[in-house]
Amino acid sequence: MLNLMKKQVCKSAGCFLFAFILSIQIFGQDIAGNVKAVEEIVKQIELPQIPNYKVRLTDFASKLRLQTDAKPAFDKAIRKLSGKGGGVLTVPQGNYLVKGPIYLKSNINLHLEEGAVLNFSDNPDFYPLVPTSWEGTFLYNYSPLIYANQAENIAITGSGVVNGNGNGNWAAFKDKENPDKLKTRELNHNQTPVTARKFGKGHYLRPQLVQFFDSKKILIEGVKFENSPFWCVHLLRSTDITIDGISYDSQNKNNDGIDLEYASKVLIQNVTFNNSDDNIAIKAGRDTEGRANAVTPSQKIVVRNCKFKGLHALVIGSEMSAGVKDVYVSDSEAWGYLKRGIYFKTNSDRGGYIKNIHISDLAFKTVEDAVFMTANYHGEGNGDHISKISNITLMNLKFDEVENFGIVLEGYPEKPIFDVFLENISIYKAKNALTLKHTEGVRFKNVQIGEEAGTPSAVK
Repeated sequence: MLNLMKKQVCKSAGCFLFAFILSIQIFGQDIAGNVKAVEEIVKQIELPQIPNYKVRLTDFASKLRLQTDAKPAFDKAIRKLSGKGGGVLTVPQGNYLVKGPIYLKSNINLHLEEGAVLNFSDNPDFYPLVPTSWEGTFLYNYSPLIYANQAENIAITGSGVVNGNGNGNWAAFKDKENPDKLKTRELNHNQTPVTARKFGKGHYLRPQLVQFFDSKKILIEGVKFENSPFWCVHLLRSTDITIDGISYDSQNKNNDGIDLEYASKVLIQNVTFNNSDDNIAIKAGRDTEGRANAVTPSQKIVVRNCKFKGLHALVIGSEMSAGVKDVYVSDSEAWGYLKRGIYFKTNSDRGGYIKNIHISDLAFKTVEDAVFMTANYHGEGNGDHISKISNITLMNLKFDEVENFGIVLEGYPEKPIFDVFLENISIYKAKNALTLKHTEGVRFKNVQIGEEAGTPSAVK
């Protein structure tokens, strides 16, 4: 058995024709166990139970009124459904200007028929303060455009479009946000009461397109999400989540596709991503606050049959201080360029752990880095809260071309990345093949980086 420990090895100097094949007998790998674990997680996830009572948005305002501001009609329809114990709010074909957030309540399905387009106003004054989270810190900020808090049995379904109009007024916030972003970190580290963490007007933290907070039994199905101000779909401290068959075209800064934060029992499947940032990011709070919420890690997550395009396909971190565990990703592929395929990122301020992660049967085209796991993200962090990264399995992965790094595992001397198993990994071209730094128990079986080696040439 080959054990590569605490050193950097096999880094080619600019050679695209580097071949590296290791075949090592690996014990204790239980593929059947992974399949059983996935089945068990999926079986545990509860779908929302929505009453069959139905209303149409057009019952609450004229067509002309809905084109100029549909928010009052949404508010009336949701109040009526809530008073009846819930039901389905159908939005028929048409373009609807929505001047402010849609607040979903328990037992309601927002159903967008084909051709229905929700165009949210980009006037920040229309979005009041609500309790939310911003890059891993709880606070009050502009309301997400579609928002639910402490709800259950909620859904967004159909084949319509949700357009956040994030490329206008909201986009201008990006260049001004840094002082507020740093302030959120300070409030987190100082354990300032959440009720005193007020942002919104006069500040520049952009809202999420969709956020479900402290909620359960959630379904998001079929809808297309476009042009978000910030993260697209944010599931925050929520459970029993099914995301199926949705799609994206969202190219603004920080337009992550799906962000899971303190989330458990999650199924993501049949999703087509086209995002300017992370396609799927699994998070669990930041630094002091995240570690204080260690009882709610992100866990029991299944991702399958997805198509990736954007910045990074699958990310864990960097805000993961409560821990991330029991994640299963399989049977997915890239349909366009990605900067990185698989990216785990944390630093010495975070703490927490990333463990029991199983990734298999993925195919990528051109990426900058294939697999990159670092406990020193951006060289940041000067604390003593080094994250534990362990029990990671990568199997049956294919990369057509890697423009920079093939496989990078980068831990700390006092807390190495350990127990990583890589099997049947094919990287056909790579500028830099393999870097292992502060690792223990890294095992390979049938790993190829560069063209496959043939018969050695004869001595002339």
